[in-house]
Amino acid sequence: MNNKKVFKSDFQNVDNTDASTQKTQKKQMVLGLALGNNFGTHQGAWRMPHADPNDYTNIDAAVKQIQTAERGGLQFIFLADYFFMKEDLSVTPPEKSLDVLITLAALSQATERIGLIGTASTSFTEPYLLARQLKALDVISRGRLGWNAVPSFDAESFANFGKTLPSREKKYERLHEVVQIVQALWGSWEYEAGQPDQAGMFADPTHVRPVNLQGQHVGTRGPLPIPPSEQGQPVVVMPAGSSYGLQAAAMYANVIIGRPSSIEESRTLRNSVRNAAEQAGRNPDEVKLITFAGFTIGDTKREALDKRAALDDKIDIHGQLRLLSAYLGLNEELTRPNEPLTEAQLAAVHTHPFDTTSQHIVELAKAGWSPRDILAHAVLDSCPTVVGTGEQAADFLQEWYEADATDGFLLILDDFNTGIDDFVNHVMPVLQERGIFHNDYEGRTFRDHFGLPLQYGLDPRIITK
Repeated sequence: MNNKKVFKSDFQNVDNTDASTQKTQKKQMVLGLALGNNFGTHQGAWRMPHADPNDYTNIDAAVKQIQTAERGGLQFIFLADYFFMKEDLSVTPPEKSLDVLITLAALSQATERIGLIGTASTSFTEPYLLARQLKALDVISRGRLGWNAVPSFDAESFANFGKTLPSREKKYERLHEVVQIVQALWGSWEYEAGQPDQAGMFADPTHVRPVNLQGQHVGTRGPLPIPPSEQGQPVVVMPAGSSYGLQAAAMYANVIIGRPSSIEESRTLRNSVRNAAEQAGRNPDEVKLITFAGFTIGDTKREALDKRAALDDKIDIHGQLRLLSAYLGLNEELTRPNEPLTEAQLAAVHTHPFDTTSQHIVELAKAGWSPRDILAHAVLDSCPTVVGTGEQAADFLQEWYEADATDGFLLILDDFNTGIDDFVNHVMPVLQERGIFHNDYEGRTFRDHFGLPLQYGLDPRIITK
């Protein structure tokens, strides 16, 4: 396929250290936090009494959040991105606000260890500029950057760049070219260029060389005027999406992010990721799967449910109640959200075959929970979510991790103002006591946190057909 093409260049400068030569570390889970508009993932978070609605563009709020995550020892934070506003501003702020890379540059100066994953689309920016921005940020952060490399998928974003939405195949053709050129540019200032010598050369120019790459969509001459960072170059991160996405992730990514709904689904995905990486010529142990997981933490389950319900009270839940009724198999409106279902309603409920969400909702209804409390269990969330105590959250994480279903988790928290502290103070200590999460950072770079080998420039092991 065209989108698997690897370009030829007039230089080859890749210094890969095999994973087996790395320091052997006790296997422990990796945890990261998804941040965004400084309020939380729940649409009602900005309306809470403890929230400042002006925090939408307040970098100090983001600094406080990432510093709390670093205090807890989280290995990374994650910023997603897209290029249009899809929200109804009359009821909620935009999910994405400030530019991702500029935000990460600011956050890098307020932290010392935590990794920084930022999304940068391969669809619009020319690879030379993208390579320079990403490697500069890696140098500025002292080797803590991960690049979530994705094509844009929505027509609205393409319209904002004066373009029409291309086919999926064309988007991934460009992605392959951009990622390969970016990595080649990262390696164009070779280690052998040496350190500045005031009595001699600043750098050996024979080891700072053009890459001379040209594809069907993008090209560059190079070189990039930036030497290696403390981890060499940024770590490539990608989502586990379609067959096109999985193929690309298997070829380039060291961290792959997925959204499985169960342990079985996650284990299958992890095996697919490892097999695809091996088929691409890579060591599957160098590829880590990170899965989404949501949390609302309280001292008791009732307290956690009340926290979630308080957020629901800040939004219109009538649409969710209608969806809940459909999952219960009822043909009626749930007009008593604070009371358990009536005997007649319970007699009428039934699950939808092969629908685990419907099964869970029916179980909660039959256990006597009100519709409001059923919603507070986060049954309609897009990823597995625990609403409960720190012990219950730790139990969930440990079960998935020890089942070899994932290498770690991307935490989704509904209220950043309270949820990050709750997780750090009540879940982290339990995981540390159980020996499945580290007590402190053992290294300084993103690669250190994930136990990844050095890569500089293109990976010469990639197999293409």
